[in-house]
Amino acid sequence: MFLLPLAALFMTVGFVCCGSSATEPGGSGEKQYLVAGVAFYNLENLFDTINQNGNYDLEFSPEGVKMWDSDKYWKKIHNLATAISKLTSENTPYGPAVIGISEIENRSVVEDLVKEVDKVLVADGREPWGLKICHHDSPDRRGVDVGLLYNPAYFELESVNNHRLTVPGEPDFLTRDQMVVTGRLFERPISVIVGHWPSRLGGQSESEHMRVAAAKLAAHIADSLWCENPSTGVVVMGDLNDDPHDKSCAQTLGALRSREQAADHGFYNPFWWILDNGVGSLCYRDKWNLFDQIIVSGNLANGKAGDLQYWKATVHNMPMLRTQSGRYKNYPHRTFSGNNFLNGYSDHFPTQIFLVREV
Repeated sequence: MFLLPLAALFMTVGFVCCGSSATEPGGSGEKQYLVAGVAFYNLENLFDTINQNGNYDLEFSPEGVKMWDSDKYWKKIHNLATAISKLTSENTPYGPAVIGISEIENRSVVEDLVKEVDKVLVADGREPWGLKICHHDSPDRRGVDVGLLYNPAYFELESVNNHRLTVPGEPDFLTRDQMVVTGRLFERPISVIVGHWPSRLGGQSESEHMRVAAAKLAAHIADSLWCENPSTGVVVMGDLNDDPHDKSCAQTLGALRSREQAADHGFYNPFWWILDNGVGSLCYRDKWNLFDQIIVSGNLANGKAGDLQYWKATVHNMPMLRTQSGRYKNYPHRTFSGNNFLNGYSDHFPTQIFLVREV
């Protein structure tokens, strides 16, 4: 464990990791807190080079328009691993306890990524994290899934369940399942719902009903979790393809802008304030959106002493992840522009929240 004043943590710009122990700011120094990071990262089309899905997978193969080969693949793996390894600061040497991920083709690419994270850490003179993987093949037509990485030193895995999204009136609709990872963080119960909600293809308003259906599913899952254990903290994270103020998030899921107004079995969305301040996780036609959200249940937002409690949130828009010049300066430095390989990271920035527990 690492000992440092929590006041000092509040002064840092960056990232607080699991395993830290801290004292209350402005207090007598008698209260100690454990701090854990919970992150999400859309990895932007992390495909292998093998066409296993016909026309849907052809684009990311050597024969496709992107000429996706081993050289490009391993550059992408290395870049993403480097980005994940940077979700740290002087006070956060071991990164997040939990990292939700999306746009992954299969477990194999995630295994490559996790191995590369440790290689990057060792090359940098740091200890490997030994991240573990939760993955499930979804029915999505493009073949992309969601998943979750976790550090077993801080998060104790208990179960993984996957829930199929159906859209009323569209029996043939297929998309990513929502993954529910349940375990214990600092010996307290927590469940993380990882989602990649339906896109805005065809128009925001025309596709809104699909994301409303995804939000209903997440809310139903949360209610089921609370029926089993009312004290469980619930986190809904993912690329939601909507902003915090949109109907799916604000109304259907009921993720509020005000932390104090969130009921124990309701939700608070800390990224609403961040977007209000002009910070997003992706940019399209010079408009910033914050689709990559991490929403916390009210019993985390306003937790009691000794329970897990929400502390703060951030968008990791560090310079290395941004386009450095030109028309798209400060946009996320992505892998491709059209079919032109840019050797970037992702078209989304990673996001992260921090949870604390008094000890």
